[in-house]
Amino acid sequence: MATYAIGDIQGCYEPFLRLLERIHFDPASDRLWLVGDLVNRGPCSLDVLRFLVEHRHAIHAVLGNHDIYALARVFGVTPPTDDETIASFVAAPDRDALVAWLLTCPLLFEADGHAMVHAGLLPAWDFATARREARNVEAALTADPVGLLDAYFNRKRNAWSLSLAGIDRAVAALSVFTRIRFVDGDGRFVSGSGPAEAPPVAGAIPWFKAPRGSSGTPILFGHWASLGLWIEGDVLALDSGCVWNGSLTAVRIADRAVFAVPNRREGD
Repeated sequence: MATYAIGDIQGCYEPFLRLLERIHFDPASDRLWLVGDLVNRGPCSLDVLRFLVEHRHAIHAVLGNHDIYALARVFGVTPPTDDETIASFVAAPDRDALVAWLLTCPLLFEADGHAMVHAGLLPAWDFATARREARNVEAALTADPVGLLDAYFNRKRNAWSLSLAGIDRAVAALSVFTRIRFVDGDGRFVSGSGPAEAPPVAGAIPWFKAPRGSSGTPILFGHWASLGLWIEGDVLALDSGCVWNGSLTAVRIADRAVFAVPNRREGD
């Protein structure tokens, strides 16, 4: 039995299947941890979701920002964008079963001395705080998905404030779990992307480079294709940009062995 953590799939079904072949995945005994962004931008989001639901007994996945977007589309909260690739999922006859499974996926998963999120945590959060905030958002998403998703897409807050309450607090926490990359010198969320050495504003640093309350427990995450595969100490960043013609990467938890396949087969 082995456990593998896999980076952002984003609808890249064929590379995902090749990666499972590469690691000799056996759903009867092995386990997959998926860092979110299961769907969108790649060509086969519906196939990915159907596979995950079929093998859900062997899979733990956290929600990423593209998964949140897919839920918002299903619930009619936001219109389609020009670059989305989830129309077949939105119109699928088995959509409700797929959505029901997505809604069971947490924002923070913890097992075997490791933690997994899609994007990251605020530096000030220890795991007790992160766990509390994650459960609060998950409860809101289950109880009133339309209300939370509407607030997220219409009142999104990129700066965390502990003074927030209710749905605004849930929206802020959801933004952290699914979108954070950089923080400022005070550990506050800084919106933006780019490589770790090129922050969007002067003085910003990757969230995991700041002094952290979560230090000491290995944390797996994705979301940051321009960062690429990054394994250093208690940080394991697994988004190697498959959807951008990079590779899809798996790390075996027991020994941190790395397995990867390119987006396209040689000669395609």
